[in-house]
Amino acid sequence: MENIKQNKMAEKPVGKLMLSMGIPMIISMVLQAVYNIVDSIFVSNMTEGGENALNALTLAFPLQILMVAVGIGTGVGANVLVAKSLGMKDSERANKAAGNAVFLAFVIYAAFLIFGIAGAGPYIRSQTSNHEIAQMGTNYLQICCVFSFGMTFFAVYEKLLQSTGHSVCSTIAQVSGAVTNIILDPIMIYGWLGMPEMGVKGAAYATVIGQIVSFAAALAFHLKVNILISNKPCYFKPDKNIIKAIYSIGLPAIISQALISVMTYGLNLIFGSISEAMVTAYGLYYKIQQFLLFAAFGMRDAIMPITAFAYGMGERKRIRDCVKFGQLYTAIIMFAGFILIEILSVPFSDLFGLSGETQELFISAMNISSVCFVFAGINIAFQGIFQAMDGGIQSLVISFCRQIIFVFPAAIIFTGITRSNHDLSWISWMTFPIAELLASVIGLFLFLGIWHKNIVEK
Repeated sequence: MENIKQNKMAEKPVGKLMLSMGIPMIISMVLQAVYNIVDSIFVSNMTEGGENALNALTLAFPLQILMVAVGIGTGVGANVLVAKSLGMKDSERANKAAGNAVFLAFVIYAAFLIFGIAGAGPYIRSQTSNHEIAQMGTNYLQICCVFSFGMTFFAVYEKLLQSTGHSVCSTIAQVSGAVTNIILDPIMIYGWLGMPEMGVKGAAYATVIGQIVSFAAALAFHLKVNILISNKPCYFKPDKNIIKAIYSIGLPAIISQALISVMTYGLNLIFGSISEAMVTAYGLYYKIQQFLLFAAFGMRDAIMPITAFAYGMGERKRIRDCVKFGQLYTAIIMFAGFILIEILSVPFSDLFGLSGETQELFISAMNISSVCFVFAGINIAFQGIFQAMDGGIQSLVISFCRQIIFVFPAAIIFTGITRSNHDLSWISWMTFPIAELLASVIGLFLFLGIWHKNIVEK
């Protein structure tokens, strides 16, 4: 069985291999975005306080992204380390990488549990002076943090399944949780089927129950089909060298995802200087945008283990094919997403029950900001390629460029123009295409450098 799996990663044409592994990963990643978008749809249609509830979820969103970032980043580090170790036929190192990733999941959950109890309230209140919004946001975030073990452990076991080519299993686990969340949302938010009407708290409980279901399914699959990885207790013992190796790969992925949290928090403050409607419009746009970004992240997660395996084997032609097909497939995903967003901007605004200024701002955000997808795909593919080829720093540079360095100055300039003339509010959304375009130029130069250093000179 091990030889069959090794042959699949070593010999199957890269284009077909990337599709066979990438499609389930794309579905899995897109479904992660379901949790936030489904909650937003249902709370926005509450009979009372729907728009305030929507704003509350927008304020909680950056911290949720941070939780996902740390969990997925740790899983990504284990994913690449396991795949690379198996490519080098080093089963012992692969087992230690998997065991230490599970140990780290315990540590991560403990940290977010403490934050949920002590820090959720101050965090939400730092973004709003509206008491109702602050209370809703605090309630929602506390529940998501205190019960975050489902999300944390699922992130690790999902990546372990993907590292050995069992991406279909990880997708089934993700689907099971997403479906659970969708079913429970109206029941717990609106009080259907005899349940008490819990509002925003119901949305949070539906989310964490869905995450726990995904974790349970992923663990069951891991124990049944991941025969390339041993689950002996000795491998769960912390090993500083293995942990260092996991985070040398995973830390850039964590920071990359965490920067989304920093960016959304900062933009909430910047856009909030214009109006609460602009914050709500941006929050909704970004949650919809997540479907497409997470689809690209799914392809990136296929690029990483395939490229890492080829890199571990020293197969230059397969590495070149990984770059070619990775960029091609990601570009196709993002271009299709751009067309889809342009077509569905008005129907989405109706789905959330938007009206007036919020609706106008949301539609303009969808139409203008979505131009960034074309360039974002290039950057996301480069990040996966860099991480697989020992280019964690390069991946980190791209993340900082596209989410911090180019975003905040542009946002400050454009919102300044908007405050002077509200008829030009649409110009604020130009922040995102400009940031992604400039980052893609940087990414190309970084790729040429890492290719020369790690491939040509070796």
